[in-house]
Amino acid sequence: MASLIAHTLPRASAKQLVRSFASVATQTTRTTVLPNGITVATEENNNNGAATVGVWINAGSRSEAAHGAANLLQQASIKANASTFEKLGGGLQAQTGREQSFYATQANEASLSAAVDGLSALVQGDVSDLEAARQEVFHQQEANDASLKNVTFDHLHAMAFQGETLGRPSLGVKESVEALTKADVDAFKQQLTAERLVLVGAGNVDHDALVRAAEKAFGQVAGGAAPVEKKPAFTGSEIRYRDDVLPQAHIAYAVEGAAYLSEDYFTLGVMATLIGSWNEQLGAAANLSSRLSTVVNQHHLANSFVSFNQGYKDTGLWGLYAVSDNKTQLDDLTHFIQTEWARLSTSVTASEVERAKQQFLASVLIQLDSNQAVAQDIASQVLATGKRLSPEEIKQAINKISVSDVRNAGNKYLWDQELVVAGVGPIEGLTDYGRARQLMSQLRF
Repeated sequence: MASLIAHTLPRASAKQLVRSFASVATQTTRTTVLPNGITVATEENNNNGAATVGVWINAGSRSEAAHGAANLLQQASIKANASTFEKLGGGLQAQTGREQSFYATQANEASLSAAVDGLSALVQGDVSDLEAARQEVFHQQEANDASLKNVTFDHLHAMAFQGETLGRPSLGVKESVEALTKADVDAFKQQLTAERLVLVGAGNVDHDALVRAAEKAFGQVAGGAAPVEKKPAFTGSEIRYRDDVLPQAHIAYAVEGAAYLSEDYFTLGVMATLIGSWNEQLGAAANLSSRLSTVVNQHHLANSFVSFNQGYKDTGLWGLYAVSDNKTQLDDLTHFIQTEWARLSTSVTASEVERAKQQFLASVLIQLDSNQAVAQDIASQVLATGKRLSPEEIKQAINKISVSDVRNAGNKYLWDQELVVAGVGPIEGLTDYGRARQLMSQLRF
């Protein structure tokens, strides 16, 4: 996929200054399913000297029976196999998410087979040294807790999906990780069947060569369908972690959103773009198209805010995250956020929707500016739907969204719907939850 943003340049220098993106619109994603069920997917771009090669797993903390087992297994595997990737020189990236986990490295034609062998060893998971891995997890948790944004979103998930594995932090908590045994980790490891794996190559990689390497390295991975997971219940609620010593309040507001890549997912993406994102450090902070940014900038209601549209396999979170040192006007901030949300189902205009569609489309495509980003996009889509949407398909899905679609989605997902709020820091002035919930159905006329 390529950026749709064009640059106006003097004719003499335009060709010299054109940026080479990791992916271009004429390229396609090739997929091959091996006999045991593992999928190999590639997007070849010979303009790059190397490629990102990784394995993505359709299992994360949501799939755990014992909280923290997924990430502990990953850290144990890395400890046991890190030397392989150090010798290859391609580095190693890894992460455990709520629904997916991955390992990825950089490889060229000469190192491809060895890199795939190393990825296979990581997936098979050596759990012989759990104690060293456990200490690494504790370090991860400390780093996560140092980010108030991460803490706020962990709280948001915990309240939105109460009693559900999707609501638990992907790193686990200290008490749960301390209690994990080898049997717990082995039990999670059994879920890593071939059908839940996709081996991805993005960049200067030959699809057929990657398939051959996969057959050799992953051919013995056992098959087995993923267990059916019921849709998690969404609970309207709030959590307040008040700490007046902190300089800024961190607040997240959300409603239940749409599943990843569903038809409504794109509509909600346009709606999030329409509400917008803003930061007082931006040079043009006072001149953005978002109506909410104008109000927030004029009255200094926040230092920054960002709208989000997080999709999972069968549910999602749609909302806004704000940071503010104006702790006496948090109630005003909440009011104007909800007023703009309500407007999505009533008086949003055709010009606003059209502008948001083009901004959303550009953001979707322009973020694919590295092999790693392309590989992540391929894996997420293939694991979710079995295929990857082409740039033209994404363009069509977004361009067909109308004002009526936005208003209908506003009625479906926002109007009088349950609200979840998470606040951290000096939040004494944050709107009472009962009143905030009532404002989800404020008078329209």
